[in-house]
Amino acid sequence: MNVLITGIDGFTGKYLEAFLNDKGFKVFGITVNRSEKENYIECDLCDSHKVNKIIESIKPDYIFHLAAISFVGDHNKLMMYDVNVMGTQNILDASIQLKRAPKKIIIASSATVYGNQKDHILHEKMCPNPVNHYGYSKLSMEQLIKTYFNKLNILITRPFNYTGFGQSEVFIIPKIVSHFVKREPTIELGNLDVAREFNDIKTVIDIYYKLMHCDRISDIVNVCTGQAIALKEVLKSMEEMVGYKIEIQINPNFVRKNEIPILKGSVEKLQGIISMPQYCKIEDTLKTMYEGYTK
Repeated sequence: MNVLITGIDGFTGKYLEAFLNDKGFKVFGITVNRSEKENYIECDLCDSHKVNKIIESIKPDYIFHLAAISFVGDHNKLMMYDVNVMGTQNILDASIQLKRAPKKIIIASSATVYGNQKDHILHEKMCPNPVNHYGYSKLSMEQLIKTYFNKLNILITRPFNYTGFGQSEVFIIPKIVSHFVKREPTIELGNLDVAREFNDIKTVIDIYYKLMHCDRISDIVNVCTGQAIALKEVLKSMEEMVGYKIEIQINPNFVRKNEIPILKGSVEKLQGIISMPQYCKIEDTLKTMYEGYTK
């Protein structure tokens, strides 16, 4: 069966491609970057004509729509909405044109749509309250997708934080690991008392694969484990693993006002749809990342 992954050259896309290849699927990918790989196709998702041609050519049995813009300069916030919202519409419109529609389209939204909430356990029945343009663009995307629920088999996911080897160092966990790899004497961080989900990429891929084969459609579901980990625990694990203590410098610019101490996702709905994968301890994830950097 053919699977199309948008954003295939991103952190999640690369892991998902490898996983599906091992399962025997023929995987194709859309990327904005030119690639020598034959199964990678360069395309701007805002180019509806080219998106139509690609999907008509591949005739995917499944689509994982992972591509998105999460950050742009202040001068071009419209690009975020163009790609995240209108790019998604182009994917869906092209899928409708197929003689045989995909068996399932899984579209990655984000837990950032929850924004500021009073409860520390975030569940799908909450009224979204995003606090930045990325969250707003993803919420707009979700609302658009709902208008296609009666036309295509779609499942929207809201992933919480996850990490693994190969993730950009702009994210907190790779930043910490890389500092230990380089044996940096100091690291600048924000509030160390906050606890968030830092799930393993392999756990997320396993969840995506199970959602791919489940019967649930026309719905929104968290991709999470419900396990919150404090940054202090991450630092302690790294110090014990590597054998040295790093000096932590608190950067006021990294500290948010009125930050909620603990935030995690509710797994109740997800558990009702799939069997949950075995939880990967943060120590094991950190070890894999550290060894990946030092090889």
